[in-house]
Amino acid sequence: PVSAGMNGSAIENFSCVIYNIFLMNCTWHAGRVAPTDTQYFLYWQKSRDEDEMECELYITDGNCRNMGCIFQNVSIGTEKAYFLVNGSSKDSLIQFYDEYIDLYKIEILTAPLDVTAHCTKDSAGCIITWHPPLTSHVEQTKCFQYEISIQNK
Repeated sequence: PVSAGMNGSAIENFSCVIYNIFLMNCTWHAGRVAPTDTQYFLYWQKSRDEDEMECELYITDGNCRNMGCIFQNVSIGTEKAYFLVNGSSKDSLIQFYDEYIDLYKIEILTAPLDVTAHCTKDSAGCIITWHPPLTSHVEQTKCFQYEISIQNK
């Protein structure tokens, strides 16, 4: 669709991350030439089959302008999710911003669980064990690769 509105009024630096398995945090900056009374609204659609949802909890700046959003109970699907941020101002039309994102690419995984080290005094060394991190979309835990950094010998 044609983006009506003043050039430079759409948000910039849009970014989202998923953390703690089901929380998604999205942030953005106001458009360079957006009037000071501009208010932004974020909508997203997990897949074409699901309804569009508006932000549940906006993050605001010192001027009470929406500059981010926190979504809860997010699950990662196989399709790209669609994000749309539109704005309103009494002074002018505001351009919208939209983007498709693969949610699995923006997930920050938790650390491995139950990390334990059993060391012996002889030359056998240590045995380190752990469980894979919690994730909402990886069913095959053999997909994970781990790196161990030993700080002291």
